[in-house]
Amino acid sequence: MSEIPTIAEAAKLIAAKKLSPVELTKSRLARVKALDGQLNAFLLVTEERALADARAAEARMLAGTLKGPLDGIPIAHKDIYNTAGIRTTAHSRFLKDNVPAEDAHTVKRWADAGTVLLGKLATHEFAFGGPSFDLPWPPSRNPWNIEHFTAGSSSGTGAAVAAGLILGGTGSDTGGSIRGPAAFCGIAGIKPTYGLSSRAGILPLAFSLDTAGPMAWTAEDCALLLQAMAGHDARDPASARRPIPDFTGDLGKGAKGLRIGVVRHFFEQDHPVSAATLKGIDAALDFFRQEGATVRDIQLSPAADYHACGFLIMIGEAFALHLPWLQERFGDYAEMFRHRVAPAALMSGPDMSQAQRRRRVLAAEMRAAMAGLDIIVSASAPGEAPKIADLPKWTSMEKPSFTMPFNVTGFPAISVCTGFGASGLPVAIQLAALPFQEPTLFRAAHAYERATEWRARRPALAAA
Repeated sequence: MSEIPTIAEAAKLIAAKKLSPVELTKSRLARVKALDGQLNAFLLVTEERALADARAAEARMLAGTLKGPLDGIPIAHKDIYNTAGIRTTAHSRFLKDNVPAEDAHTVKRWADAGTVLLGKLATHEFAFGGPSFDLPWPPSRNPWNIEHFTAGSSSGTGAAVAAGLILGGTGSDTGGSIRGPAAFCGIAGIKPTYGLSSRAGILPLAFSLDTAGPMAWTAEDCALLLQAMAGHDARDPASARRPIPDFTGDLGKGAKGLRIGVVRHFFEQDHPVSAATLKGIDAALDFFRQEGATVRDIQLSPAADYHACGFLIMIGEAFALHLPWLQERFGDYAEMFRHRVAPAALMSGPDMSQAQRRRRVLAAEMRAAMAGLDIIVSASAPGEAPKIADLPKWTSMEKPSFTMPFNVTGFPAISVCTGFGASGLPVAIQLAALPFQEPTLFRAAHAYERATEWRARRPALAAA
């Protein structure tokens, strides 16, 4: 076993009684103690709970009654996921003493699958305003270079997975908050189809865009985690009532026969990406062609159209949610959050109505463009992670996002690493599919990861 196994590797060893869940958990806790002082990935470490979970998993292993591939796997939750009896803050002073009475639906599902809870992970304030330096806890740092940004808002999950502090974790994605950190931290992260995973018990940002999903080192690990997350929940009014497929069922089938469309104008014209990012995307497309996939360019509305539509909806819904606190305690929010959400006070009812109308048009456009296609390809991020100190306050408004189009449409999308740029930081590709076609995304991403060297390279971190 490598020092940092994948979930799939650890699960096989645990099932064969060759890996102790207790020893695996102790090794992750030791790594947290050695490295997290540099990364700030954790807001709270639940060591006693983790060891109790691990001992229970080990007892099941020895008795031959393991619950499945997640039994005994060390994970942690983004700190907007409610955890019963464990502080859940949304990385905000408003909730610094908040202790929920119940688990979020997905937290319970992972616990029922036997996962080992190591703690709660950094985010941006209420999954939107960040990175902020005027909150009770500092922002998370990128393990590839701690002077650099993780992206957000699932920042702690991205950093913790990349650094091997945990084997997998939860994220949420309203405009790219899973895929952005996955790209900058060089891991895999999937935004599932809107409605596939319950949001019940997850602190909201924008109800019509919020999506819960997993982050891990590989696409295969994300598939294993999503298997335990997905499913109908009556407490979430947007929850889809449909059978859940086997998300690992198509792994190993390769890319032969896949029909891939490339939204090239997104990353070459609308928001030109770095040379390393473009090289990674083109190399991935060459791989798919060589494997027997067909690849062709497709045309959509400019990325700015998708971004403007999604951003207006996001800040409008976030403003409506936070309005009572904004009116009474505006200065208690971090500067980044209040400056990013306050422009929504100038929005009108017709503005929101037009954004929702435009959303329907763009979703229909993307669905039509995917006729005869299995996957569409774009960038996940424009390039390597910038320095955290150099990040503009209005970065989310300066250039169109590559991730927002798939929040606007609700389509599933995954980010996987395609190499490294000139500064040694990761770059990535984004694959998207029609609603509820996650198995196809996992198939393609897994085939690419298995054929390339990027999953063998981890950040070189030394204990402080």
